[in-house]
Amino acid sequence: MDQIRAIDWTLELLRQRQQTSPKRLMAPGPSSQQIRMLFDAAAQAPDHGLILPWRFVQISDAARPRLGEAFAVALLERDPAASTQQLQDARDKAQRAPFLVLAIARTQDEHPEIPVAERLVSLGCALQNMLLAVHAQGFGAGLVSGQAIDSQALRGLFSLGANEQAVCFVVVGTVKSAKAARVRPAPESFVTIL
Repeated sequence: MDQIRAIDWTLELLRQRQQTSPKRLMAPGPSSQQIRMLFDAAAQAPDHGLILPWRFVQISDAARPRLGEAFAVALLERDPAASTQQLQDARDKAQRAPFLVLAIARTQDEHPEIPVAERLVSLGCALQNMLLAVHAQGFGAGLVSGQAIDSQALRGLFSLGANEQAVCFVVVGTVKSAKAARVRPAPESFVTIL
């Protein structure tokens, strides 16, 4: 592929990528080889100081019930009067996408010279790389968080350290119902010149 075609293809990939909610995803999900490619894409993110200020935890099918229980416990932390149906709905969230991974930022360590903002930008780049690789492979993907993301139940399940912050889940699968493409903002709406 020549350079001009590569640029056009990359820009078209960026234009076509869109957020896909877990409710719009179904099996099949990515193969183990395709998953490796997603994490390889993440590894290309900028990383000032080469400190790797983030990590991912892939949730296996066997661990989905434990994640569902953590979601239910997190709901009870917020709302002790949650109904049986609300608790079941919270548990069901763990089963929605064929591929599920938690993105975690390390906000402090032995490198205080790297500010939290840079660490989060690095993770954001890793996530965008993954989303673009997913789209290039023909799958749909989205980032989801919600009120449970910083709960004690999830912190415990994922063994988060005091210096770590769960940022979002990445969900990937085959798109069962596409939504209409959203209108993207024109650069003039968010760029100024000093």
